[in-house]
Amino acid sequence: MAFPERFSNLPEYAFPRLRALLDSHPSGGTPIAMTIGEPRHAMPDFVGPILAENLNGFAIYPPNDGTPELLAAIAGWVQRRYDVALTPGQIMVLNGTREGLFNAAVALCPETKGGKRPVVLMPNPFYQVYAVAALAMGAEPVYVPATAASGFLPDYASLPRDILDRTAIAYLCSPANPQGAVASSDYWADLLALAEKHDFQIFADECYAEVYRDTPPPGVLAVAKATGADPERALTFHSLSKRSNLPGLRSGFVAGGPQSITRIRQLRAFAGAPLPLPIQKVSEAAWSDEAHVQASRALYVEKFALADRIFDGMQGYQPPQAGFFLWLPVQDGEQAALKLWRETGVRVLPGAYLSRDVAGENPGAGYIRVALVAPKEETQRGLTQLRDCLYGQGR
Repeated sequence: MAFPERFSNLPEYAFPRLRALLDSHPSGGTPIAMTIGEPRHAMPDFVGPILAENLNGFAIYPPNDGTPELLAAIAGWVQRRYDVALTPGQIMVLNGTREGLFNAAVALCPETKGGKRPVVLMPNPFYQVYAVAALAMGAEPVYVPATAASGFLPDYASLPRDILDRTAIAYLCSPANPQGAVASSDYWADLLALAEKHDFQIFADECYAEVYRDTPPPGVLAVAKATGADPERALTFHSLSKRSNLPGLRSGFVAGGPQSITRIRQLRAFAGAPLPLPIQKVSEAAWSDEAHVQASRALYVEKFALADRIFDGMQGYQPPQAGFFLWLPVQDGEQAALKLWRETGVRVLPGAYLSRDVAGENPGAGYIRVALVAPKEETQRGLTQLRDCLYGQGR
């Protein structure tokens, strides 16, 4: 039997790879999971009652694009958060952002660009669905370093002209996973101008936008509005997983220009999986409520401060601006993760598992990613053990 070659060079996904690294070794203490970005704060208290009230919705095929009430709730949130007015035709509900980040490429990536193989740009390290989306469409993934030297954001403008002229899509995650860097309004404006010059689309992965210290991260739609960019130039992707501590709900949305959303909706009509009506009802309530978001953010702010104290004075420690990961420098990420597990029971993710080798270098190899998703006391124990194991006793 013949199988496709397009995914033959994919490494094993990060978490099976981590299990292969750690699970044959005994833990050195009570396990503390700090690997996956799965929020563990309390979910909103309205979730259960709304589901119970709408159980009969599981007996009905749901609308593909989102109920009018849910689309209105999302539009209202975008208006309040970014001062951008959207019509229902500029929004589509998603089964979480991963589905949207993949299917938007399927719907919008052209077969060729200027008669040549199209390019999809992505930061390195990055959320792994970006690469799979590019490969699925026969595009060339180009991994652009997002290192300390570039402020942990990719410098797309530094790429050769022939690469930029072939670019069809540029992914950008802000706040960045894993580094927590935030794209400023100027960064977004420059990227929009670059996209206009070389005629490509920006896929803005902004699912961490509501987890920040004190200043809300700028959004691509707000900057596009302020600069008068073509509405089709950028799409934004948001999720209730991080914002509302509902990763299992699998609910998010994509928003952008009406022509782009029409094409994504067309793909959904043929090949997508709409959200069940009870989940859409919960999502409607979640996008309409800010109290639970503010309460959760306050807990993250406490954990940011905790990490700053624990790693105070540590060379190379850079407090994340937003998101809920620490991106900690080590000599070798795999060796550090294994040592930490064997000596303390704390589980972290080697940074190389989120990156690709380019010209013999992997920008994640000298880092570990640490998720601050557990309750404060558990987070404090884990970070303290991590510091003492990998960096020496605290001061």
